[in-house]
Amino acid sequence: MSDGPAGLDIATLKAIPRGIWALGLVSMLMDVSSEMIHALLPIYLVTVLGTSTLTVGIIEGVAEATASVIKVFSGALSDWLGKRKLLAAIGYGLAAFTKPVFPLAASVGWLVAARFVDRVGKGIRGAPRDALIADFAPAHLRGASFGLRQSLDVVGAVLGPLAAIALMMATADSIATVFWIAVVPAFASFGFVIFGVSEPERPAIRRAVRFPLQRAEIARLPRAFWFIAALAFVLTLARFSEAFLLLKAQDVGVPLALVPAVLVLMNVAYAATAYPAGVAADGPGGRSRVLMLGLAALLAADLVLAFAPGVALVGLGAVLWGLHMGLTQGILAALVADTAPEELRGTAFGLFNLIVGAALLLASILAGVLWDALGSRATFLAGAAFTAIAIAGFARALYNGRAR
Repeated sequence: MSDGPAGLDIATLKAIPRGIWALGLVSMLMDVSSEMIHALLPIYLVTVLGTSTLTVGIIEGVAEATASVIKVFSGALSDWLGKRKLLAAIGYGLAAFTKPVFPLAASVGWLVAARFVDRVGKGIRGAPRDALIADFAPAHLRGASFGLRQSLDVVGAVLGPLAAIALMMATADSIATVFWIAVVPAFASFGFVIFGVSEPERPAIRRAVRFPLQRAEIARLPRAFWFIAALAFVLTLARFSEAFLLLKAQDVGVPLALVPAVLVLMNVAYAATAYPAGVAADGPGGRSRVLMLGLAALLAADLVLAFAPGVALVGLGAVLWGLHMGLTQGILAALVADTAPEELRGTAFGLFNLIVGAALLLASILAGVLWDALGSRATFLAGAAFTAIAIAGFARALYNGRAR
């Protein structure tokens, strides 16, 4: 192994199990497909089908809330059955088979149904997939493994909108054609999870055939898990939906056609950071240091965006936002895997995702209220205040020896 950082990274990448690479590619391909559609779906609903923006917001809110709730049950079911791959495959399969509905739909009702089933698929696969990564990953590579999966996932989130823009230019703005092409990576993703991922051997540690969503079972989750969940809740209140980055870009005069570039910029920073952050987090005390850096990056992002007068600082704020995501999301997932009992990992990831989803919904509502009443500065300053609370709580936990 080389002594330099690059050598360490290459050696670490080689040591990450094949199943985690396969799950990363599955996530990337599905994100390419989903983002190709989602980058154009609001425009299609409003301009082609005549839907109101309020209806678009309701559709998105209900879809994401559904995914968050289903993650709890799918995670618990994966612990109970011991069949994580089966549930992940069902989730990715539902998402793949709904994709042809988007170009075929002639009414809002069909699109709503397709979007709903797509999010049901996301809810079914999310917690079992994360638990699979925890099952595959050796303890000393857990941060790197979650970081790699996050990086590949976000690469898909970058490539999808870029592919949509290029295809729109090549097809004279034919949204239906773009939707049809998006079907291909979705089915490739489904194929990868079927043929590229195997069900890992799990020790026979289930004491009895008891469904984990019972009070006695949930009570077995340690205090350390609930602390991580509480930290993630406050942190998510601080960052709300990335839609507000788009609104800020529009607010400072970014041309409408270039507004999505803000998300591309954010996701590039996210993808570039997630894996190195995971590697760094696997060192002694690494989880805490990297997570604190992520909190600092979000505080800086909120402050920059609150006072940004023009395009350049909005771009900087988007980069800082992406750095924060890369420094925190994979680490929080690794901390859930660290603290949850092996036989309750799926349940733990499901509950964690539900808590984060509820916080994101609350944060986005609060951000919207503040934006309408007081403007964008108040929204991002409120985010900075919640971030400061998270930093103070995490620093106190470190002082008391509760966080790794």
